[in-house]
Amino acid sequence: MHVRIPKDRIGALIGPEGKTKHELEKRTGVKLHIDSETGEVEIESKDNPLGVLQARDVVKAIGRGFSPERAMRLLQENQYLDMVDIREFAGTSEKAMRRLRGRVIGENGKTRETIERLSGAYVSVYGKTVALIGSAEELRVARAAVEMLLRGAQHSSVYRYLERRRKGMKPGWAQPWK
Repeated sequence: MHVRIPKDRIGALIGPEGKTKHELEKRTGVKLHIDSETGEVEIESKDNPLGVLQARDVVKAIGRGFSPERAMRLLQENQYLDMVDIREFAGTSEKAMRRLRGRVIGENGKTRETIERLSGAYVSVYGKTVALIGSAEELRVARAAVEMLLRGAQHSSVYRYLERRRKGMKPGWAQPWK
């Protein structure tokens, strides 16, 4: 299986002295072949298709701006990666892209942190995407909040939505710092 990630994220995937790459290989039972010139990552395993899929998601998450530590959450059961393409809301305008990225991040990262705290999902804004890591329920809530912001909803409305969703979620749902 092949995955392409931005060249500037290859260092994060490999890690200091190859630590991240080796840990991912060990935990998933795969072998990673990384082309630092193109950003192409080949994931191979002779007998572990689940490990290949898990490694693919971790590699994609690191490529979308998550730290390796946060991306490794995808190796836990019932944790998924979801992405929102900002271009669907901004079109091709770079100015609109910057504005929408800023709305999701918020001043000094406040909005992104609030979405994480109230949904339980991790959030990364990188390039043309907002990437999310969490359980199915956490992703549903976080994605809805992100899309509300990208459609122009007021931050206070999004925070109220998150608070209401938080009260209605199952006990133990918000454990993003595990």
